[in-house]
Amino acid sequence: MTGNPNDKPLLAALRGEVRQPPPLWLMRQAGRYLPEYRALRAKAGSFLDLCYDPALATEASLQPLKRFSLDGVILFSDILVVAEALGVTLRFEEGEGPRLEPVREGDALPVFDPARQRRHLAPVYEAMTQVSAAAPARATVLGFAGAPWTLATYMVGGGRSRDFLAVKGWAYREPESFARLIATLQEAVADHLIAQLDAGADAVQVFDSWAGALPESAFRRWCIVPVARIVSAVKAAHPGAPVIGYPRGAGLALERFVGETGVDAVSIDSTVPSGWAAAHLQPHCTVQGNLDPAALVAGGDALHHAARAILDALAHGPFVFNLGEGVLPRTPPDHVAALADIVQSWPGGDAR
Repeated sequence: MTGNPNDKPLLAALRGEVRQPPPLWLMRQAGRYLPEYRALRAKAGSFLDLCYDPALATEASLQPLKRFSLDGVILFSDILVVAEALGVTLRFEEGEGPRLEPVREGDALPVFDPARQRRHLAPVYEAMTQVSAAAPARATVLGFAGAPWTLATYMVGGGRSRDFLAVKGWAYREPESFARLIATLQEAVADHLIAQLDAGADAVQVFDSWAGALPESAFRRWCIVPVARIVSAVKAAHPGAPVIGYPRGAGLALERFVGETGVDAVSIDSTVPSGWAAAHLQPHCTVQGNLDPAALVAGGDALHHAARAILDALAHGPFVFNLGEGVLPRTPPDHVAALADIVQSWPGGDAR
């Protein structure tokens, strides 16, 4: 951990302090909207090569902080490196996203081997050490991982899915064997997060990007329970490290997620009303979110009004300003700078 924890606004907010103006970072803040990232990506040769080259991953992680006034730096990596560490064949195809050798119902399940995983992901942890050492003193260093349910959707489906029939079918037909897959992923994810904290991260985020695909009856078993066990394992190893949960699309189930997982903060997507989040979530944990990434692309008055509405609703309590999803590739970098100005001038400035 670099710098004085008391001088890190984002870390303080994740621990429940109210900071005005609130801290700001953006999901996918290092990415294709930045010309310097596109040049680095071309230099790396492939997306996975970039993830596994500590020097290049460090550079990618830090690029946004060289341009914008942000309070957090998140390690450049991918949630699917955990699947690859479990022995699943992984590749990224330009314009099509990840492709995995599917783990099928009835196949031998992947086995979590802590030593093997640490060896495979050693370049990722080296990158985290370098990011932690190089980050500005006031910047909170964030690690992350995919949640077991979301990793399972990719591993069983062989990539992104529109209907989740493969993974849901397995979970419905053979819940006992599917539970064993989730348990393996739970162990692997917890170890991955702990290793990032060991390497210098201040806090970690768990991305359950496809939590919204689960009906209420399955949400607790495949989302809440595994994340709760991951949080418990992380807290046992690093009691002071905040954990952010991001169950995208969870809707009203966010209340139960917050109440039963033990997360210190919950990241909400753009469909969650800010006023509802202030009333139902913020009394229990820090809320992070939830600007529509399209508003960031649009800029101008649309961006100003959308950002100010979120600030007015949520910034009076423990809050971290972020997007509801990741930065879109078409986002003009100047709009990110404008957003930083809007957030950092709150509660003053022209409300337009």
